[in-house]
Amino acid sequence: MSAPDKRILDVGQCGVDGPRLRRFLSREFNCTIDQADTRDQALSLAEQHAYDLILVNRILARDRSPGMDVITALLGAQPGLHVMLVSDKPDAQAEAVKAGAIPGFGKARLDSDQTEQLLRTILSESESP
Repeated sequence: MSAPDKRILDVGQCGVDGPRLRRFLSREFNCTIDQADTRDQALSLAEQHAYDLILVNRILARDRSPGMDVITALLGAQPGLHVMLVSDKPDAQAEAVKAGAIPGFGKARLDSDQTEQLLRTILSESESP
């Protein structure tokens, strides 16, 4: 098997949705997936590694803080990052996009062809580290 050609950071998923999301990503893409539970962990990892995509949960499971705080902090530190909100709520998606995130997807549509194509497009556009 070839070495992973993409690196994804998964931020704030819960114990049920996180593994489901990571299984989907592992099945569909040749990628390494790192995890962060908090804003500070996400910022630290983003400084250490070049990510092709950062997926941020709307509400972080560990401390219940807003995912928007992570998105604004990441994009404030590194404006060119590919950051995407994971949420089924259209108003939350609109807020994330307004802050500079890429339009994301919700967990209810995780296994859809539309979500797979969205991620495939984003990952094909990003430069590998």
